[in-house]
Amino acid sequence: MIPWKVTQLKVLAGHRLEVGFADGLSGVVDMSKERLEGILALLAGEKFFALARINDGVVTWPNGAEVAPDAMYDEVRAVQHASA
Repeated sequence: MIPWKVTQLKVLAGHRLEVGFADGLSGVVDMSKERLEGILALLAGEKFFALARINDGVVTWPNGAEVAPDAMYDEVRAVQHASA
């Protein structure tokens, strides 16, 4: 089992993603501070950002943009450890 495989996804306002992973870890990934350039430029629009889907354990958008699931996993885990 790959622990950082995304199994659940909910798009939240403010360029945030609520995600659940294969090992049961879950939390919110805040993309509001990310530099959305190049293939990610379309994600700057809330309507396009809301089109996020899970494809083979990875969060993707219709234009081919994706977010590395291992990076999201590390961010969620770091936030949870910081608040513990």
